[in-house]
Amino acid sequence: MKATVTVMLKNGVLDPQGEAVRRALGSLGFEGVEGVRQGKVIELDLGLADRSAAEAEVRQMCEKLLANTVIESYRIEIA
Repeated sequence: MKATVTVMLKNGVLDPQGEAVRRALGSLGFEGVEGVRQGKVIELDLGLADRSAAEAEVRQMCEKLLANTVIESYRIEIA
């Protein structure tokens, strides 16, 4: 089973990397970009067969390590 975790800064948290990308895109001629938020995607190969158990385990991973839940939110997809 594969899990994909997408971690993004919460709304209202400044994103200096996203702002740097927005400015760089503007300097390359892409003037229509008004905002950029940058995050990370983590793919996990799991040895679990039960979908709900896999999601619960990945949620614990996010809460303990993969996301700083004070400033980041995360989304889990199980496939």
